[in-house]
Amino acid sequence: MDKRTGRPFAKIAAAAFILSAVAAYITFDLGQYLTLSYIKASQTGFAAFYSEHRFAAIAGYAAIYVLTTSLSLPGAAILTIAGGALFGLLPGVLTVSFASTVGATLACAASRFILRDWVLRKFGAEIRTVNKGIEKEGGFYLFSLRLIPIFPFWLINMAMGLTNMPLRQFFWVSQIGMLPGTIVYVNAGRELAKIEALSGILSPGLIISFVILGIFPIAAKKIVSLFRGRRTEKNREPQERRST
Repeated sequence: MDKRTGRPFAKIAAAAFILSAVAAYITFDLGQYLTLSYIKASQTGFAAFYSEHRFAAIAGYAAIYVLTTSLSLPGAAILTIAGGALFGLLPGVLTVSFASTVGATLACAASRFILRDWVLRKFGAEIRTVNKGIEKEGGFYLFSLRLIPIFPFWLINMAMGLTNMPLRQFFWVSQIGMLPGTIVYVNAGRELAKIEALSGILSPGLIISFVILGIFPIAAKKIVSLFRGRRTEKNREPQERRST
C-alpha cells in the first residue's frame, strides 16, 4: 500500500474509533459507572474478584483507565480514587501512575496526528499560552502544569500535542509530575474504602487524606515557585559574569 494513501486512511479509521467510543459513552450513559456511589456499592464484589483474580482485575482496571484518559472522557479523578479503594496504596499508585501516563500520552498523540486542526480551532488561546511556556521553560513547564493543574489534565494533553515536545519526553515528565497527586488521591480512595457507617467520615485517616488534598495544590505551587526562582538565579549568574 502506498504510504501517502495509507496515512489518511489510518487517520480516518482512528478518528472514527474515537467518535464511536465517545458516542457509546454518551448513548449508554457509561458515566454512571464512574461515580463514587457506584464504586462504593460495588466495592464488595470488586474486592472478591480482586482477591481471586488479581492480574485480571488490575489489567481490566488499567485498560478502562487508559481508554478513559486517552479519549479525554470525564471520570479520571473518580477512577484514581477507586484505584485506592480497590487495590490499596502501593498497587493502586503503581497501576494509576502508569495507566494515567499511557492514556495521557495516547491523547497527546491523537491531538498531534489525528485531531490537530480541531484542537487548534477549539483551544487556540490556551494552546498559545502553553506554547509560550514550553518555549520559555521547556519540559519544566509541563512538569509545573502537572503539579499545579491550571488547565484540566485532558486539555493539557491536547495542547501538548500541538507543541514540538517529543512524546517520550511528554511521557516521563508527565509520569513524574502526576505522581504526587496520584499518591494523594489514591490514599484518599484507600481511606474512603474503610467507611462502613457515617461515623467513619470523621476517622483520622480520612480527615488527614482530605487535608492533604486541600493543601497539596498550595504546597505544589510553592515548590514550583521555589524551583523557578533558583532557575532564574542560575540564568542570571552567567549574564552578570559576562557584563563584568
